[in-house]
Amino acid sequence: MPVVHVFIHVKPECTEAFKAASLANARASLLEPGVARFDVLQQADASNRFVLVEVYREPADQAAHRATAHYATWRDTVAPMMAEPRTATKFVSLFPAETGW
Repeated sequence: MPVVHVFIHVKPECTEAFKAASLANARASLLEPGVARFDVLQQADASNRFVLVEVYREPADQAAHRATAHYATWRDTVAPMMAEPRTATKFVSLFPAETGW
């Protein structure tokens, strides 16, 4: 299962708006058949830093996610909120094995 960690640093004054937009995107993402998991994490000691943990069933599912209207809405909404460009690290899940996450 492909896993992506997206690291995001938003402007402090945009924290609440970013959270709202990201939670809406996460809820819609979980309705996609190729999305196994979609977590929105807020850093405990720096409230304007976030990590999105995206778990896809197949490698092509990330591209399908990026083609959705809700992703485009999120991307365009949060772009001006960024304190710096977001970065991503891709992983391949070794454990747990696919068990219906």
